[in-house]
Amino acid sequence: MKIFKYILMLALAVYLLTGLHQIRPEERAVVKRFGRIVAKPGPGLWVGLPWGIDRVERVPIATVRRVTVGWMPEQEDNSGSPSGQLLTGDENLVNVRVHVDYAIAEGDSALEDYVLQRDRVDTLIAREAESALAEWVAATRVDDVLLTGSRVLPEWLVRRTQERIESHRLGVRIQQASVALLTAPDEVRSAFDAVNQAEANARTIEQRAHQEESQRLREAEATRYQLDQQGQAYADGKYAVAVAEAQSFLHRMEQYQRLRKQNPEILTAIWWDEMGKTLLGLKGRGRIDMLDQYLGPDGLDITQIVPPPKRR
Repeated sequence: MKIFKYILMLALAVYLLTGLHQIRPEERAVVKRFGRIVAKPGPGLWVGLPWGIDRVERVPIATVRRVTVGWMPEQEDNSGSPSGQLLTGDENLVNVRVHVDYAIAEGDSALEDYVLQRDRVDTLIAREAESALAEWVAATRVDDVLLTGSRVLPEWLVRRTQERIESHRLGVRIQQASVALLTAPDEVRSAFDAVNQAEANARTIEQRAHQEESQRLREAEATRYQLDQQGQAYADGKYAVAVAEAQSFLHRMEQYQRLRKQNPEILTAIWWDEMGKTLLGLKGRGRIDMLDQYLGPDGLDITQIVPPPKRR
């Protein structure tokens, strides 16, 4: 009897220990008692009622989960087309696959909603994300889908998917989206690739033209600066010469006015002095010559007889 009593006490102790739960730092817990939520403890040791009365669900709140939607060649939708093959706004087909990452939202109410909807979260997010994806593609031309989709679509998809899941109260927040695949169908891919290559070449030529334009503008600016500097230097030089000549003239005018009082004929002397300098300069350049050598018995003879050209 004692052994049976000890076994019973040990079993009771083990049963009571099932009410102890260790909540890790990156987790939150939701305690259900007979199916009704009674507590949402944080990290640490939780002491509750034993198994069968309390049910503790630990939720890793820091974990980011991923849902993939879109192009799945091995799957077909209700129309018989591969899943994720969508119709664009100008009635062309494109293959799109995206990854949608989500995590549990902050707050006790979000945690409670997530636990209640846990089994449906991935399905509902996938459905709403795919609907949002089809909505964006249907409102966009195929060229814009293929050229800008990888850059524009993720941000739009995060915002739109979050709006669509709010009514489901899943207790999650869409973190980010990324485009894993965005191509034209195999039947027309080569044509789209050729168009993309042509557009890439056009952008390359345009960039080169802009670079050449910038280079020529820099060269023109440098030339303009150099000409401005040369013009300024020339103007400064001319100005300095003009100032020096003006000062020299004023100085000589002052001398003339002072000397005129002493000699009224000073202006005539100055004129002949300057004329002498001018004539000497002309003679030095061969512009004038003395006429003494042309004086003869009959007076001044400056006739020049040019000999006739020789015949060949």
